[in-house]
Amino acid sequence: MAHFHAYTERPHKDRDDWNNLRKLAPFLWDYRGRVLMALASLVLAKLASIGIPLALKEIVDWLDKPETQLLELPVMLLVAYGVLKLSASLFNELRDALFARVRYRAMRHVGNHVLGHLYDLSLRYHLERKTGALTRDLERGAQSVSSILNYLTFNIIPVSIEFLLVAGFLFINYEWQFAVVTLTTVVVYIIFTLMVTEWRMIHRLKMNEMDSQASMQAVDSLINYETVKYFGNEKLELKRYDETLGSWEDAAVKSQTSMSALNFGQGSIIAIGVTFIMVFAANGVVEGNMSLGDLVLVNAFLIQLFLPLGFLGIVYRQIKYALADMDRMLRLLEREPEIKDHPGAKDLLLKEGEVRFEDVGFAYNADRQILEDISFAVLPGKKVAVVGASGAGKSTLARLLFRFYDVSSGGIFIDGQDISQVTQASLRQAIGIVPQDTVLFNDTIHYNLAYARPGATEVEIINAARKAHIHHFIESLPDGYQTVVGERGLKLSGGEKQRVAIARAILKGPRILIFDEATSSLDSHAEREIQKALKEVAEEHTTLVIAHRLSTIVDADEILVMQAGRIIERGQHQNLISREGAYRNMWELQQQEEVSSEQ
Repeated sequence: MAHFHAYTERPHKDRDDWNNLRKLAPFLWDYRGRVLMALASLVLAKLASIGIPLALKEIVDWLDKPETQLLELPVMLLVAYGVLKLSASLFNELRDALFARVRYRAMRHVGNHVLGHLYDLSLRYHLERKTGALTRDLERGAQSVSSILNYLTFNIIPVSIEFLLVAGFLFINYEWQFAVVTLTTVVVYIIFTLMVTEWRMIHRLKMNEMDSQASMQAVDSLINYETVKYFGNEKLELKRYDETLGSWEDAAVKSQTSMSALNFGQGSIIAIGVTFIMVFAANGVVEGNMSLGDLVLVNAFLIQLFLPLGFLGIVYRQIKYALADMDRMLRLLEREPEIKDHPGAKDLLLKEGEVRFEDVGFAYNADRQILEDISFAVLPGKKVAVVGASGAGKSTLARLLFRFYDVSSGGIFIDGQDISQVTQASLRQAIGIVPQDTVLFNDTIHYNLAYARPGATEVEIINAARKAHIHHFIESLPDGYQTVVGERGLKLSGGEKQRVAIARAILKGPRILIFDEATSSLDSHAEREIQKALKEVAEEHTTLVIAHRLSTIVDADEILVMQAGRIIERGQHQNLISREGAYRNMWELQQQEEVSSEQ
């Protein structure tokens, strides 16, 4: 099966930018009223901006009359000039205010959509992902949506409208040379910018790739802080991080130096165009075809047009970068979830909670068979234990029961219903688990306990903690249930985390329970306490126990012994001990280890 890595950069040439831009249309359509009002404000702002040089021309021509006296200042023209300046500012700000809701709602919608899609992707994807690189890609991707909408609305469209208005006015009111030179300058400028920016994109993409990789390495090493310290590999981690940043630095320098060349080229094109325009205008004044006000008008138009045009190159580059960032995010959204509810899937109808595996086979990949011909049943109110060496496939049973993966052959049934034919939400609601490795949210103990059932009352939460024998420990903490447990629950010991997991399973109150080596991190005394609690919790529940310590499952109704993905023995404890098989060997070995540890 092909593996997918969200952090891999697709070659720039393979991107479909126009198709990606079309995917933004729904965000604009949802707020089409605001968008239309923002565009109307934009047009009014540009009309006011065009009116400013016209008013300035009239003022200059008035003042250029020999008979004009100080007391004969064109008051109305001056007022009109001020009103136009104020109107341009007003409509620009109104446009910004109207479009703000569109931009930030789009970011919010995209963020929720992407996170929801990540939840839909299978466990296989999440075991392969690189968290640091993924979070950086998603952060840039969500921001890119806002950036593109922002650049289109506040830069591309305004400059286009202003250029059309200016070019049209020059063509109608002045010699054709003015409009032609203006048009030629803009076209040459745009072509030059597009060509050079396309060439520069390779350096930007390299920067993004190295930036994501550096972020991934930093996050990964910090998550594994204790491992780094255990082996004294701080220098190794810093060396790897620095090498990646070195590649990022080289790409960043090339990006910056090529940008300087681009900026100089853009400035040269504008300077040449402005020079030609001013020569024509000055010649017109000398020959008497144009007034001094016309010269000021043309100059003001050019400054007003070329000033935003100077930023157009930067805007274009930013749009290309944003498109590259957005492409990475959209490619993630294109990944189809491996595990999906079948069309017309119904909720699980839970009756007694019987679980049955029938000839189940499973392979992560074609060349890695994990389970073969697994058949057993966990009857309502009974407890079945699964034991075996590490890698025998024990924990895979729990993942298949939760439908994190689909079986390769055979089937899994709850109360006679094939779990692949019911909704995943209803299936997982019916099952509670105490995992081998309990990972907690970096929040309070109360939050982590209540996570099992967000609507639970305080009394229910405390009762669950009491049954898991963790209430007194929590009460002994300075902040009690409001104690923050740290990232991944690192402030708690392994045993304390497992008791929290047990309390969560109790609070959830499912019909089917899975204990995946639930006492593996506890000492003997704590284990005996928890075992009593687990026994109480498991009463009248369908219980599957995946165990390492055989002493914890001697009361199981049936024990399955697994080896290399197959069930090689099954029966009750005493029955298996009398057979002198694999189970008895495991039992005797663990008994010897316990005696040795006590001595």
